[in-house]
This record gives sequence, structure tokens and C-alpha cells, in this order.
Amino acid sequence: MGNRIMIFDTTLRDGEQAPGCSMNTREKLEMARQLARLKVDVIEAGFAIASEDDFEAVKTIAQNLKDGPIIASLCRARDIDIDRSWEALQYAERSRIHIFIATSEIHITYKLKSTHEDVLQAAVTAVKHARRYTDDVEFSPEDAHRSEQDYLCKVVEEVIKAGATTINIPDTVGYGVPWEFGARIKNLFDRVPNIDKAVISCHCHNDLGLAVANSLEAIRNGARQVECTINGIGERAGNASLEEIVMALRTRKDLLDFEVGVNTEEIYRSSKLLTSIIGIPVQPNKAIVGANAFAHEAGVHQHGMLQKPLTYEIMTPESVGVPQSRLVLGKHSGRHAFKKRLEELGVMLAEEALNRAFIRFKIVADKKKEVFDDDLLAIVEEEALAAGETYTLEYLQFTSGINIVPTATVRLKRENEIFQESGWGDGPVDAAYKAIDQITKIQGRLADYSIRAITAGKDALGEVVLKLEVNGHTVIGRGTSTDVIEASVRAYLNAINKIVGAARPPKDMAAPRGL
Repeated sequence: MGNRIMIFDTTLRDGEQAPGCSMNTREKLEMARQLARLKVDVIEAGFAIASEDDFEAVKTIAQNLKDGPIIASLCRARDIDIDRSWEALQYAERSRIHIFIATSEIHITYKLKSTHEDVLQAAVTAVKHARRYTDDVEFSPEDAHRSEQDYLCKVVEEVIKAGATTINIPDTVGYGVPWEFGARIKNLFDRVPNIDKAVISCHCHNDLGLAVANSLEAIRNGARQVECTINGIGERAGNASLEEIVMALRTRKDLLDFEVGVNTEEIYRSSKLLTSIIGIPVQPNKAIVGANAFAHEAGVHQHGMLQKPLTYEIMTPESVGVPQSRLVLGKHSGRHAFKKRLEELGVMLAEEALNRAFIRFKIVADKKKEVFDDDLLAIVEEEALAAGETYTLEYLQFTSGINIVPTATVRLKRENEIFQESGWGDGPVDAAYKAIDQITKIQGRLADYSIRAITAGKDALGEVVLKLEVNGHTVIGRGTSTDVIEASVRAYLNAINKIVGAARPPKDMAAPRGL
């Protein structure tokens, strides 16, 4: 048995199924390209039968990602699902059809309203059908951890006979504890006679906060593929976190002597990109990628770090791509220093993008005493979001106070045209939004609004993330500024531009879900 662990990333499928994490095709492709840079082994690009958008996302990723990960699509044990998956996957250089059907008593009885015999037959028939398209077929007995062991062993044996090359064991509802889940994996190796003909995988959910622990225990007992997501996003409490699994294997090689092909220096960038796309921030104390993961405030810890970082850091920030240097930039810094610091942070910009980002940097630097690394990354991210947008902010003025009707004047530019309107509302943000509505003729409903400080201090750069509903569709807007009103306007305008520029609005996936 080899010691190479395959990393199967399901951020774009199971991760996207979580409420608020929906992505459109363009965003999925952007994330898939980053996952390829991260060097995951398999990208589950979506659930092709679930919706037209999911089909297009799988197809687009299959067409555009070459010389990289295997591209997979999930499907139920039905011919129509399998055919639809292959219709999208056929463009990939390496593709995988991933079939699932529930095998636990509770799922067979209440969800499928079927019998054990019919489920087994459906599984075998589906695998044989998929093998007509590709030699790479994965099978998942949904809710495997709660399935009766004799029956689970029988299903696994038969689908391997039918041609399944990967067998994934999901703890679909996050019910298992590590020693129990590990024993379930070991039991398969002990009792399934043809188990050596397939790679054994695990797919753990985090309902009890044990997804990573269960996955590591599965590896210890013979699993050689782990299904996981960036930032641990996914149904309910989420999936096993990719970054935590990979860094646990890398950091504790004394106990977990396994190899992974992941480029760990791309972990932080992958986390930040996903956060930017879905608008859901990572909690500060999140392992590996949280804001506090490599921060030290206590005096004793600071003293230890100054003497030897290993006293309080079991891995280096650089090993996961977290910026460590504290080079301070300010309003007197020139373009060359700005460019050099971005390169040190791993950000390479084309000349035009660099010019836009530098102008934005100068505006921020005039308002702040110091511009830190997180400020720079936020500036670059916002300029990337703004590139190619239909409307750009040219001017903003507002008045507000006690016993004063809040008003705002907004001037927007669209190509060579300038538009200006004024509005009034319950506050300056509301007034500015109404002025933008008058210009764009788009009437949306603000479904969610949040603001946070990106860095410390009274002059911190503020980040606003909001959700805007227009005609039944939801888009996410994001904006940053030292002025929270300006940040709010930039976030709203970012959302409006997504509505204006999209070929069709992003969807909220509402179709069959698995695992």
C-alpha cells in the first residue's frame, strides 16, 4: 500500500451547496484555476444534472483546465445523470464520473423508499453504465457510516466488480468519531476480497467538529484519498478542511508518514480567493488560514517568538503562503516600492492593473499613517473586482447628522458618459444607494450587509460585504475604504455591476444533492 494521499477537492460541488456559497460559472472557473495552482489531484466541478448553470460550470472547467487535476462530476445512480455528467466531462483531458446512492437503512426506507436489493442493483448498473464512458469511476455509498456493515461490504465488493476504481466512504451527517470511523475503513480492508482493486476514499462532514480527525483516522486505516474543501465550507457545519488535513500530514510526519502533491504555499491565496467570491469571511481563529493563526499578542509568546519562532509556531507562515514581513508602506512610498512589496506577497500584476492599484494605494495612504500587507491585498482584490465594470465611482458627497435629513450625491461613469443623481434616505448609505438606483434604473433589495476592519487601528481599512436581491437572484458585492460610507457605496456598486454585466444572474442551486 503506497503512502501517497490524493486530495479530492469538492469546494465547487459540496462546498457550493452550503447556504450563501453559491457560485456562477465564471467564479467557479476562477476558483478551479486556483485549485489547479494549488495542485489538488481531483476537482469535483459540480453536479451536472442539478441545473443548467452547474452543467455549464462543469463543461467550462473541463474545457479550460488542461495538464492539471482530474475533473469530476457528481451524479445519482441513474442513466440520465451519468449521461449528463459525461456530456460535460467529455472535454476534459482526465475525467471522473462520481456516482452515489444511499445505503443506510434510514435513507433506503425513508428517502429512497426502496429495498436493499434494488439499491445494490442500481449501484452496479450505474457503475457499468459509467464505465462505457471512462475508466475512472468513483462510487459513494451515501451515509456509509450509518450503513449496516455486512451490507456495506457487499455493495463495495459488487461495485468494484462492476468497474468502480475509487470507493468513497462518506460520513454524510458527521455522526462518526475517529476510532469508530477508522474501524469502519479497516473493516472494509478485512472483509472485502477485492478491496485492493480500488482506491479507498473518505468524505467526512463536520457536524460534531470531527471531520478532519475522522479523515486522518481513515488515512491511518488505509484510505488513500480524502475529499475536502477550502476553508471547510459545505453542507450544514461543513466538510473536512483541505488546509487542515494537508498541513496536519505535513507537520506531523513523525506520526503520519504520508505524501501529498499539494503546493502548500498556495493555501492562503486559495482561502482568500474563495472568501472574496462567496463573501463569507473565515473566523479569526480558524486553523491555518485564520487572521490569528500566526498572530501573537501575549508578552510571553512575543518574547519566545523573538528568541526562536518554533517556540510558539509549529509551521511557518510562508509554508502556507501567509505574508510574514511587516514592511510598512505610506503616502511617501513610490511605485517601485509598491510593486516590490506586492511581488514579495506573491502578487504579480500587469502594467495597467498595477497602475490602477497604485492610484488606489495612494488614496488609501493619504488617509492612513501606515498601509499594511492586508491593506495592500485588499486594494489589489478590489481593483481586480473593479476591472471591466460597467459603472465606476467618480464622486461621492453626503450629509448626515441629528435633525438633518441624510442626503447623498453620487456621480458614476459608464464608458465616456457621466451620470449624477442625489438621493435622501434613513442614513447616508441609504441615500447613496437610492441615488445609484436612480442612475442605473435597477431596484434591488438589500438582503445582508456586514462591515469589518481589515487591519487594526482607528484608520483601518474597512471592508463591506453585502448581498443584493434583484428579480429573485442574489449577488454579492464587496468594497473597501477607510471611509465606511465609501466602502458601502463601492460594495453596492460592485453588486450592481454584476447584475448589469452578467449574461444571466448567478443561481442558487436547488436540485438533487448528495453525500
